[in-house]
Amino acid sequence: MKLIVGLTGMSGAGKSTVCRAFAESGFDVIDCDLSAREVVLPGSPALTELHDRLSPELILPDGTLDRRKTADLIFHSEEKRALFNKIIYPYITYNIAEKLKRAGDCSLLDAPTLFEARLEFLCGSIVSVTADPEICVQRIMKRDGIPEELARARLKSQHGADFYRQRSSFCIENNGTQRQLSEAALGVISQLKGGK
Repeated sequence: MKLIVGLTGMSGAGKSTVCRAFAESGFDVIDCDLSAREVVLPGSPALTELHDRLSPELILPDGTLDRRKTADLIFHSEEKRALFNKIIYPYITYNIAEKLKRAGDCSLLDAPTLFEARLEFLCGSIVSVTADPEICVQRIMKRDGIPEELARARLKSQHGADFYRQRSSFCIENNGTQRQLSEAALGVISQLKGGK
């Protein structure tokens, strides 16, 4: 039986470090953000449906998705965002399911929006990474080179630690060093593989 683990959590909490620990432990990592980009490649059914049902203006002359216009459209309208998600999520789910079929016995879905995309049903276990919001703000600023107010706005637009704790099999709190985080991740991996 395959072991499929979903990885999610707060921005700036350390998901990349945890993902790396899973990869180094033999898990096939499926990048769900990459799947989201793949399903809207020029000529794809998802892109055609976005054009037809949402707005023809979302497609650039070269046939690619205009990400800036798309972000503006769905950021300013709850109704448009809901329609966008209704269109795109089934394509993403199918893309990920196909990758899981080809993956080995242990797979990790690296999915920052695991719950929003309703992908948790694919996972036997869910690992979330959380941290103190002030620590996350500092990490986001450093990682992305953005000012504090933008980092705070980004974090505020996402779920807090309690949301993840309530919905996860394992929740790694990362208020320490990268080494401590890696060790915590290896502990979770050991428990997951032991229960396989």
